[in-house]
Amino acid sequence: MFILALDTALTACSAAVLDLDADGVVAGDSIFMERGHAEALIPLVEQVMRDARLEFTDLDRIAVTVGPGSFTGLRVGISAARGFALVAGKPAVGVTTLAALAAPFLDMDDTLPVMAAIDARHGHVFLQMFGIGGRTLVAPRIAAARDAARSAAIGPVRLVGSGAAMVAEAWPPGEQTPVSVDVIPAPDVAWVARLGAVADPASAEPKPLYLRAPDAKPQDAARIARR
Repeated sequence: MFILALDTALTACSAAVLDLDADGVVAGDSIFMERGHAEALIPLVEQVMRDARLEFTDLDRIAVTVGPGSFTGLRVGISAARGFALVAGKPAVGVTTLAALAAPFLDMDDTLPVMAAIDARHGHVFLQMFGIGGRTLVAPRIAAARDAARSAAIGPVRLVGSGAAMVAEAWPPGEQTPVSVDVIPAPDVAWVARLGAVADPASAEPKPLYLRAPDAKPQDAARIARR
């Protein structure tokens, strides 16, 4: 089973092909960037598919990060995944950025809770907290870093993601400090593929998980009349 995984949600443009039967990545690459995902993604996927020596019709599934993350980045990745799925005639599935960040740590030790936190700017983070066996303890949401810290400070916990240090700095005095703080700017696309491989296409649609309204607003009709 071959899975093409894409990630353009945060500060990386990544693609990889996972051979699930061999339990290994056949080919993959990541380019770290703040913007320009739209221009970089298609050439990157073409390179990865060449390196994997596969055609799109050889794929069994396409997985893509659906957020939270950059509004533009999410649209780029999701649109591409849907297009590749149409070409391949295979399903596309969405994987949350938060789950992809937490997955390798839960795989290492799923008895220790993990909070994935992404810098949402202005002192806020996107977060989700996972408990034993990957069970969700705190559902995906946006919160002030200090509120995220209060949610996480229930015992031993790992903090991961670009907002991990923000949460750690806001840790409540007197509470047990995090077991580890791993500042990771973007998820490992191989884990996007692994999570995508077990996702149910019926419930894991490739649609954006924004968690907040866009900063851009429609123009006020009082300024420019609309017809």
